[in-house]
Amino acid sequence: MSLPAEPGDRGAESSKPELIKSGGNVDAEAVRAAAELESEQGEDDGLRRVTFQLSRDLNKRLDKYLTDRIPFMSRTQLQRLISEGGVLVNDRRPKASTALRLGDRVEVVVPPPPSSEIQPEEIPIEVLFEDEHVLVLNKTPDIIVHPARSHLSGTLVNALAWHFAHASDAGGALSTVGKEHARPGVVHRLDRKTSGVIVFAKTDEAHWKIGRQFEKRTVEKRYLAVVHGSMEPIAGVIDLPLGPHTSTMKGLREKYIVRHDDLGKASLTFYRAREQYEGFTLVELELRTGRTHQIRVHLSHSGWPIVGDDMYGGQAVSLADIGGMGERAVGDVVIDRQALHAALLSFTHPMSGERMTFSAALPEDMARLVHVLRARLPGAGQTGLDNSTLDLSKIVPEANGET
Repeated sequence: MSLPAEPGDRGAESSKPELIKSGGNVDAEAVRAAAELESEQGEDDGLRRVTFQLSRDLNKRLDKYLTDRIPFMSRTQLQRLISEGGVLVNDRRPKASTALRLGDRVEVVVPPPPSSEIQPEEIPIEVLFEDEHVLVLNKTPDIIVHPARSHLSGTLVNALAWHFAHASDAGGALSTVGKEHARPGVVHRLDRKTSGVIVFAKTDEAHWKIGRQFEKRTVEKRYLAVVHGSMEPIAGVIDLPLGPHTSTMKGLREKYIVRHDDLGKASLTFYRAREQYEGFTLVELELRTGRTHQIRVHLSHSGWPIVGDDMYGGQAVSLADIGGMGERAVGDVVIDRQALHAALLSFTHPMSGERMTFSAALPEDMARLVHVLRARLPGAGQTGLDNSTLDLSKIVPEANGET
């Protein structure tokens, strides 16, 4: 078993918090307290440097070892920390893949986790359902689900803290599960620019029970996306493992890619083209796994990047791009974010056992994109696939204004 040494800088004041728990893991609260102390002192005095001394030959990658020891940081975050020089092995800069051996000394400068104290903020939200156990929202695009180091406010969790205090008929609060990581009540997530149905847990029991449904894949999740290109075949399965990008360069390290190595995780997406236009497709997607950026990477890798998803090869679309509008349409952008919407979520209520299904209509920008494609491109129309779960007449609102 690897044994942690005392945190570094033995010359610090006696008020210095111990950063490593007795079990050998870094204590998130102690790191946060140390960072606050540094802020009060106006200096960086090394309080957040921890050292591990290996008592046996683990033959384990450095990034995997640190994931076990610093549970409030993701493996991707730790790989970035390693690449930026925040980790030393035997006083030398290592790689994430460095194998650790008997006697190795690992020094880590640990950044503080986001504050676990959630500040209420009056941010508009659309509640689809709420009782004393769960809350279901229709998430708008361009809002983050929970606080992170670079975004400590303006999130759905901040909005819900205000909602429970001022607007909720059911009252209560988010579950305490994940609170230490500033993620209370967060059962699953949607990307910042993805809109649609998302569920939060209000009690710990509800959290674990719904989380178990996600783990067992008994939750039904259906998405709609508009992609570049005409999909062929019009229905199929994308079964490709996904993992973090191999590069640590800024702009690439945030991405995920198809990987057939030990970092690739099994990922399964079913797709059905619902409508096709010249150069574009409206596609319904069903997730059987919930990997980061799964739909976006799977579609892009298959040659159908999502409209507006510039991280994975998609482009913003203007009326001029779609055609038939003349010079006056140049620069009139229809949508400039990823055209991806979580249209349906179905799960079993954690307490009553009742099956509950929620759907959400497309937001204005994505609905307008669909109407413009239908109206302006030749050959536009439904593909004729039967037995689809999503009723487009309910998901795509009526056209409002010029298309």
